Amino acid sequence: MAPVKGAHYTEPAEGKVLLFADQRGMFRVNRTLLNKINSIGDITICTLPDHYPVEAGARLASMRIVPLVTKEEQILEAEKLCEKETLLDLRPYRQQRIGVIITGSEVYHGRIQDKFGAVIRSKLAQYPSQILGISICDDDTEMIVDAAKAHLENGADFLIFTGGMSVDPDDLTPTAIRQLGADIISHGVPAQPGNMTLVAYLGQIPVLGVPGAAIKLPTTVLDVLLPQIFAGDRLTKEELTSLADGG
Repeated sequence: MAPVKGAHYTEPAEGKVLLFADQRGMFRVNRTLLNKINSIGDITICTLPDHYPVEAGARLASMRIVPLVTKEEQILEAEKLCEKETLLDLRPYRQQRIGVIITGSEVYHGRIQDKFGAVIRSKLAQYPSQILGISICDDDTEMIVDAAKAHLENGADFLIFTGGMSVDPDDLTPTAIRQLGADIISHGVPAQPGNMTLVAYLGQIPVLGVPGAAIKLPTTVLDVLLPQIFAGDRLTKEELTSLADGG
């Protein structure tokens, strides 16, 4: 098997070779290529799922010839399949500088206490991150856009918005994200909790609109997307749609 940066193979034992992570990161699997290799005949490779966040020491994959030996042409066929494509990849998390924008008149005017700030600080602490600032904005599109621009001018390379993510007329956050110039990949994903999550890009800068479920529940779509963003994966509509399987 080809080397996987940030991981190591064991010596053969009991007829199999294992792959272990040496670092934290996002484990990626080329599923199409994996199926082709497993269809050759005697070669079997099983892995963790694609897009799986792992810690150092995690067992990533197991490889074995079934029953114990095979013809050389099967190995050569597998090697040929892997010449132009990468089968397995472990992507380390990258440092991100984050601007957080919390919207909502009740929070802005102090009628209710903000709870999202503490939640997002806790979640981002799990990754190599620097929160440049947390802005609390009224339900005012111009104020929201100006807050986002201020974070960008301060060097933010990741923006997170929360509040006003539904379809009510006074929910202005998606409108503000559009006015900022971001390309919205999807507003709404087939996964729960967090159906109304918004994913966009401002050039290379990821932009997330996080619905209120992230405040109330320990695990939401936000927890699925954060490791991918920190690994440098650019989210696509197709990948977001695929969250339905298991969502």
